Amino acid sequence: MKKNYFFILPVLAALTLSLANACAATLIPVVVGDRWGFADQSGKAVINPQFERAEPYASGLAAVRLANKWGYVNASGKMAVNPQFDKAAPFSDGLAAVEVGGRSGYVNPEGKYAINPQFDDAGTFVEGRASIKLNRRFGFIDKTGKIVINPQYDDAANFSEGLAAVELGGRFGFIDPAGKTVINPQFEKVGSFSDGLAAVRMAKRWGFIDQTGKMVISPQFDDAHSFVKGLAPARLGKKWGFIDPAGKFVVNPQFEDAAEFSEGLAAVHTGGRWGYIDKSGKLAINPQFDEAMAFADGLARVKVGHKTGYINAAGKYIWNPSN
Repeated sequence: MKKNYFFILPVLAALTLSLANACAATLIPVVVGDRWGFADQSGKAVINPQFERAEPYASGLAAVRLANKWGYVNASGKMAVNPQFDKAAPFSDGLAAVEVGGRSGYVNPEGKYAINPQFDDAGTFVEGRASIKLNRRFGFIDKTGKIVINPQYDDAANFSEGLAAVELGGRFGFIDPAGKTVINPQFEKVGSFSDGLAAVRMAKRWGFIDQTGKMVISPQFDDAHSFVKGLAPARLGKKWGFIDPAGKFVVNPQFEDAAEFSEGLAAVHTGGRWGYIDKSGKLAINPQFDEAMAFADGLARVKVGHKTGYINAAGKYIWNPSN
């Protein structure tokens, strides 16, 4: 019985944590007057507006600001990490980057420093690595805080699909988690890898490479974003459309701006307003917003004027724009 008892406790704890994280993932930050709180996906307020600012939940915790300091609340709205930081990023891989007195480090969900503030800047942990800045140069650390890739780059992005974009001498290339250069710095600009491809710019034109550095879509676009499930926004002249992995337009260039697809819909800017299209290019939600964000868990944040609201995939408000 003892053996089973000690075995079941961590299982129950993990289940409780899992349920808490699932609950938190469905909460959205909302603003009423000049205070922020959280509502559920039906639009019901569940955590009263009381914060100066609130960010979305990640890993069961949300960054909030009180008295000009940042901390973290759990899914019930209880302060899990007291406000004490000048800046606070979302949790990822069990750690969150925070800034105190101009130095950046990382805390765990209990608010204890896992990596003491010592960097000029600190990025989010992704795939076991986080970019850090020391003496105007970027490198990478692991989750113990050990520098595993020495600060030597002019800039560095998060790892994605096993590779991270880095800048050296005004050119961009890609490295692996050990710091080995996989694709030599040769591009004017780059995006992160997604769907096995990364957008790159050469001679002021954008194309796409694979993870070996081979050009699979020749540079021909005036701008381009990442592929998501087989479609990427690309611009010719002043108009945006969407291309497939062969570089062929499947949604003709017709929009003033466009974002990547999320949950089957993509925000597009047309006629001075933002709306959403489906993968066939048909308008699914008519252009009516001044800003439109990606969908997550069935909802998208939008702005009308200076007011923030949330819509569902049918374009119906579940939280009317407010400020």
